[in-house]
Amino acid sequence: MILGLVLFFGVHSLTTQRELRARLVTAMGDGGYKIAYSLLSAAGLALIVWGFAHYRATGWIDVWTPPTAFKHITVALMLPAVIMVVASYVRGRIYQALKHPLLSGIKLWAAAHLLANGDLGSIILFGSFLGWAVFDRITLKHRADAGGPPIPVGGPSNDLIAIAVGVVAYLALGFAFHPVVIGVPVFGG
Repeated sequence: MILGLVLFFGVHSLTTQRELRARLVTAMGDGGYKIAYSLLSAAGLALIVWGFAHYRATGWIDVWTPPTAFKHITVALMLPAVIMVVASYVRGRIYQALKHPLLSGIKLWAAAHLLANGDLGSIILFGSFLGWAVFDRITLKHRADAGGPPIPVGGPSNDLIAIAVGVVAYLALGFAFHPVVIGVPVFGG
């Protein structure tokens, strides 16, 4: 899991190192860079998933025991987190208000899961995602080329779409993905 986190966030941190990124794009070409970036990110993510599953099966280490209420708070926080992630792709007023809703959604997702999980592996996993999202958001303010061309932003109808899709995704994650893939029921468990 640790190797996966280092690989995944190492690759994702390239976007903050604009000169290094530009040199890599020049050397590999835009398409080559994107392919390498995607493959290394996928490999890192696969190692994270495999490593965390292995840890959960064989080496669980409790650090603290979260109160039951924290699990309910996590379930409640996940709805806006999912909506934020969707709003980063269906751009409307939510997008404009948050500026970077994907990073906001990742921070809320990670912080919520830190509330509900008191084991060492979860602290490392979710703490890493929270730390990276905070770091990436801070670096966005200091990137010389962060502006780029304006991104089209829709109106309130895009917000309604983001909310509707976010609610559907939230329910799918809670009822299907989390209990089946993660092995932990979200609702009624």
